[in-house]
Amino acid sequence: MITAPNLSELSWLRHGFGDRHSVYPEQITTAHQIHSCIVLELAGTGGDRIADGDGLVTGQPGMLVGVRTADCVPILLVDRVRRVVSAVHAGWRGTAAGIAGEAVLRMQEKFGTLPEDVVAAIGPSIGGCCYEVGADVARHFGTWVPDLEQAATPARVDLKTVNRLQLEQLGLQNVWVSQNCTYCCSDFYSFRREKEQAGRMISYIGTA
Repeated sequence: MITAPNLSELSWLRHGFGDRHSVYPEQITTAHQIHSCIVLELAGTGGDRIADGDGLVTGQPGMLVGVRTADCVPILLVDRVRRVVSAVHAGWRGTAAGIAGEAVLRMQEKFGTLPEDVVAAIGPSIGGCCYEVGADVARHFGTWVPDLEQAATPARVDLKTVNRLQLEQLGLQNVWVSQNCTYCCSDFYSFRREKEQAGRMISYIGTA
């Protein structure tokens, strides 16, 4: 299990980015992930794969929310003042649609979160070293990677960096990014490497 240094500074926060060998807490609420920009708010009791969506937000003490990944980007967010948390699954479609920022906006709308109060951690995912895409995908990221549209095909996209830039544009000042590439390292499941045989890691966050 990998933990982010910036999130670990908050003694009342539980979090983790899973790997192939991780053992998880018993109750983690997840959504039925559909590679969307849908962020769901949880106000009561949770459960497994409660509804369609790729982000979860809650201010409920004791509830753990999580996402499942095997190359896509897991993002954990916490409002350190209001103790609101969010878990986000950002594949290339969700990243292109700005789902990380959508989670922050949902925290603002529902709980009054200020971007400068949000601490973010971007977990292990396929890195720019390995994530090759065609022009049909690359064109969605020209705003964040200006040279990408002129790049040779296949182009390489660093989804972790794109998500970091999106969060920083919203005003976040404390964003940690894992350097682990799930494709490079066999400690992680990778759909691109293992195809249908790939399992899934869970990344989770919640308050005590």
